Amino acid sequence: MKTRIYTITLAAFILFSFKGDKKSYQLFDSKGQQTTYEKLLNDAKQADIILFGELHDNPICHWLQLELTKDLFEIKKNKLVLGAEMFEADDQIAINEYLQNKISEKTFKDEVKLWPNFKTDYKPLLDFAKTNNLNFVAANIPRRYANLVYGKGIEKLDSIDAEAKKWMCPLPMKYDANLKCYKDIYESAGGHGGENLPKSQAVKDATMAYFISKNWSKDKIFIHYNGSYHSNFHQGIEWYLKQENKNLKIFTIASTEQLATDSLAKELLNVADYIIVTPENLTKTH
Repeated sequence: MKTRIYTITLAAFILFSFKGDKKSYQLFDSKGQQTTYEKLLNDAKQADIILFGELHDNPICHWLQLELTKDLFEIKKNKLVLGAEMFEADDQIAINEYLQNKISEKTFKDEVKLWPNFKTDYKPLLDFAKTNNLNFVAANIPRRYANLVYGKGIEKLDSIDAEAKKWMCPLPMKYDANLKCYKDIYESAGGHGGENLPKSQAVKDATMAYFISKNWSKDKIFIHYNGSYHSNFHQGIEWYLKQENKNLKIFTIASTEQLATDSLAKELLNVADYIIVTPENLTKTH
């Protein structure tokens, strides 16, 4: 009997001496319930447009972006379209030439305004499109024009060259200052920059929505990679998409970091259809 008690005690000691598995991420649904990648994929494949909100320096986000893209391609084949915030619309020709093997990788890197983490985080997506003959849309407004809005106001866009206006949403641009995403930007800056600051964000959202809509049709799925803030709480890009077509089936993914990944912070309930939670101490890509 003593031997049996000793064995049970030893087993319990060993069990509780080891820490639990260290998860690299956990998926949650909009209600904060833990869920699976299989369910996410099943819902994503039924969408018209997927807004994949990332944390720009988070390796799990970038890995899941590529994995989801691969899995959707197995389902949709050439009916899949890719696009991203990280490429500006005036670079579209160079991107097309790279995808079509008309220019070298070196020329592409010399010509296009690339983010510092392009090689590790966005090149795999672009090369996947290249390998599989998929379109990749440079969806963002050129940064100089977003900066112009911030510095001098949205009205200044009326005075730029007509050719340059092809690289942004049609003007005049709709804007709702009461949307949480823009109110939060204004308030977090303490009013610095006035309404120009949230409007410089809005013109990015509106432009991305414009190029997504322009390159989507009913038989396709468009997967767009953007900073999570651009689509959190079904605002930003999604709000602009719905202004043009309220019947679009838009599927959103948000990303966040937490100290613990076993439950979702209450303030993030309904932030997206699915939420990726990763540890705060995760190694960053840049």
